[in-house]
Amino acid sequence: MPLYEHVYLARQDLSPQQVEELTTQFKGVIEQMGGKVGKTEYWGVKSLTYRMRKNRKAHFTLMNIEAPPAAMTEVERQQHINEDVLRNLTIRVEEHETEPSAMMRKADRDRDRDDRRGGFGDRDRGGFGDRERSFGDRDRGDRGDRPPRGDRPSRGDRPPREERSESSDTGGDAGGEE
Repeated sequence: MPLYEHVYLARQDLSPQQVEELTTQFKGVIEQMGGKVGKTEYWGVKSLTYRMRKNRKAHFTLMNIEAPPAAMTEVERQQHINEDVLRNLTIRVEEHETEPSAMMRKADRDRDRDDRRGGFGDRDRGGFGDRERSFGDRDRGDRGDRPPRGDRPSRGDRPPREERSESSDTGGDAGGEE
């Protein structure tokens, strides 16, 4: 029997349990038609490159399948009918990988990196760990008495704002009457 790698994307508003139920439903169809599912991997919710049916994220699931072609066409037909499945991809392969897929290795590598780093709170380079000060308490240096700014004209000969806006008619009337 031919070997397949099958990935399907489920809507983001489904729970992981509902995605698992979909996977068992598709497994049942394959086994009913004389095939078997070697391994399934739930990759989690990932962002999509572009929107599909108004979804920006989706649940990704990989299935390694050994089944006749008729079983695969039936699974794909049911996935096209199902509103919860956004997209699917089936690839015929010579042999299945025995180790975890590249996506699972990436997740393990990221988890190991976070463990080595100690998470966000323990960073020595200014993370958001246990801070004793609040944001507004940062040291701004000694300001002292500042001298007047020399680049601004004195305000002594200008009238206050209210009088200035009434007395100067610049023609920018926003009232709409002419």
